[in-house]
Amino acid sequence: MALLKMLRPYREATNQLTKCDTTALLPQINNVRGLKNFKPPIIYDHIEIPERPKLHYIDRVPNYSNSQLRPPKMHKMLNLMRGPELVHNKLIHKQYGIQATGGGRMRYIHFEVIRMGLLRKLDWSRMFAIWRIDSPWQAVTKKGQGQRMGGGKGSIDHYVTPVRTGRIIIEIAGHCEYVEVKDILKKISAKLPFQAKAVSQEILEFNTAKEQWKNENNQNPYTMEYLIKNNMDDLQRKVKKIDLLHFGKYV
Repeated sequence: MALLKMLRPYREATNQLTKCDTTALLPQINNVRGLKNFKPPIIYDHIEIPERPKLHYIDRVPNYSNSQLRPPKMHKMLNLMRGPELVHNKLIHKQYGIQATGGGRMRYIHFEVIRMGLLRKLDWSRMFAIWRIDSPWQAVTKKGQGQRMGGGKGSIDHYVTPVRTGRIIIEIAGHCEYVEVKDILKKISAKLPFQAKAVSQEILEFNTAKEQWKNENNQNPYTMEYLIKNNMDDLQRKVKKIDLLHFGKYV
């Protein structure tokens, strides 16, 4: 306002000389001092905190109903870690969690890293967390150091849980925002034996829409899928078997 008062004599003198309106030529100044634009608070009326909000303890060894049953030895079953996760790839409570961006195996120690990391950081009076993966069930065998070859399959050393790309590991929900849990989830995801990231419902929806937009607006007809399906340069013989299904997208 002070600047407009200073420019008023100059404007009147100019109008008398040129006989034209110079209001449009001068900068328009709006007084915005103290103007604030806060977003309305988020309503959490639809969220109910369970009686036991903390992550439950995970057993190191699977419990069999028959105590006389001998724990079975298993194959590697690498197909359980390859390809995309088609079932558990969405958030149940539509809030926040950790999503695997690569395949791998989780041991008992990794479950404890997640459980203890959240136990000390979250405010359990208004937040809760749930597991989205099974406890370790696949047996991994190992022979003792210095043994010669042969003698059959080794004894069971530990148990793991195979994870595919896109699998939701844990979920966090409650009366909280993504900014509060983002750093906590990032630190935990960096300690996992495979690539993972912290996600929210908005991030998952944005990634899905982005992938769909890329497929619809792709101007290059010679995609990896096109090249393999049409066996260009004899690719069906050169690529891996898994690339015949996923076309180089998942390793």
